[in-house]
Amino acid sequence: MTNKALDIEFLDAVERVNAYTDPFPADTLLKLYAYYKKATNNYEQPSSKKAIINAFKTNALFQAKDITEDEAKQAYIDLVNNYFLYRK
Repeated sequence: MTNKALDIEFLDAVERVNAYTDPFPADTLLKLYAYYKKATNNYEQPSSKKAIINAFKTNALFQAKDITEDEAKQAYIDLVNNYFLYRK
């Protein structure tokens, strides 16, 4: 897949997640968070008012530390596609 095609598919997956109104399971949200941050090269610290949420987010980012930007985009896309597979 070309970088442009990957970017388009990634943005489409982000839009699908943002448009979804039902709650996601916590483990899925944390993976989406980590992959999105890696894919967009956003290395700001988690900013929740609750320390426990920041700890979970930091842990999710740590688990995704060894993947590249493109790998993070693909992982995000795959996670979204698998999540919505049976929820149409």
